[in-house]
Amino acid sequence: MATPKLSVCIPYKQRLVNLRLAFEGLSRQTMDRSEFEVVVGAMEYSAEYVDTCLEFADRLDIVSVVSSRDFAIPRARNLAMRQAAGEVIVQMDADTLLPADGLRNLYDRHFAFGQDICVVGQVVGYGNNQDGDVESVESRPYAQYAAALAELAASPDWPADPRFQTAHVIPWAFGWTGLIALRRATVHARDLFFDEDFHGWGVDDLEWSYRICASGTPIVLCPDVYALHLPHVRDASANRATEERNFRRFLTKWPGPDVELAQAFGDVAANDLYLEYAAQLGRIAAGRRLGSLRGSADGREVVMTGVPFDAQGRADAAILRAFDNAADVEHLALAGLALPYDDKSVDECRVMPAISGLPARYLDAAVREADRIAKQVLILADAE
Repeated sequence: MATPKLSVCIPYKQRLVNLRLAFEGLSRQTMDRSEFEVVVGAMEYSAEYVDTCLEFADRLDIVSVVSSRDFAIPRARNLAMRQAAGEVIVQMDADTLLPADGLRNLYDRHFAFGQDICVVGQVVGYGNNQDGDVESVESRPYAQYAAALAELAASPDWPADPRFQTAHVIPWAFGWTGLIALRRATVHARDLFFDEDFHGWGVDDLEWSYRICASGTPIVLCPDVYALHLPHVRDASANRATEERNFRRFLTKWPGPDVELAQAFGDVAANDLYLEYAAQLGRIAAGRRLGSLRGSADGREVVMTGVPFDAQGRADAAILRAFDNAADVEHLALAGLALPYDDKSVDECRVMPAISGLPARYLDAAVREADRIAKQVLILADAE
């Protein structure tokens, strides 16, 4: 049997209405069904799910990897990716509807000549949690959604995805898994599987795309690759809570100004701000980096933000003398706009003078973050 050109990998649990529509869109592809497979990481044993697969068995090559373990999106994606046989892995959500030429266009335009890239497609109508809770959804026929997608693609406001309407400066920040593709060989050679220690909604895809970028794989926004986000029930507050927790894990794993800015302002705004922010850091730090310290001082848990670091990512000995034991002080390459610490988890946060030299929006973000993590905040205007 010939190797499929594409493996469409979908994580799934208890979203059958959306999945049936996604399958319907995949079954209508202009790419021959022999050229792609659909691999579902299904985190449930469900007769209804099996019946849905059987419904499309004569139109799609569906591979199901089924587990009864607790649902986690990264785990479900990895289950599917490890079973995938195609040249290219397409990560797609169960609430994503492709146009009929979606897969053919994706492969022919972006992978047919062996391109080793990561393609990010538009997901139209995806508002994250900005639109608040969704308590109920009216199910509509496939034809209505397909017509809506065709109308959007023909509108003068195209591309419609907000990621495609702003600067793309931070390569990984737009790597959402609603529709994203890269070569299977790249995934295996560079160990680009999802971190399964992310739980709940959000950020697991950003951390994954961060590692794709770090592996040297170009991340390319391709407006000709697009899909429609299908409506579904959503608990926005619960999503925000897990997103915040997951971002702290991201910050701990990969501390740096790009990750910090995305956490503090959101991924779209971070792309607009990054060049200005980097220039301001360069001006304030006079060629050094700004970081944060955490350690014990006079028996109290203290964080200092906006601390100048040397090229090795270390603070000066004079600063470290403020702590009880310099050897035990944690150094993080984060200026202080976002930190991986829980609410009110330290006794005191000292916002060092360098932060006060940043424009107001960055200073305000640093003060808010200091107030979130600490029981007491000191804003230092002059060097100690």
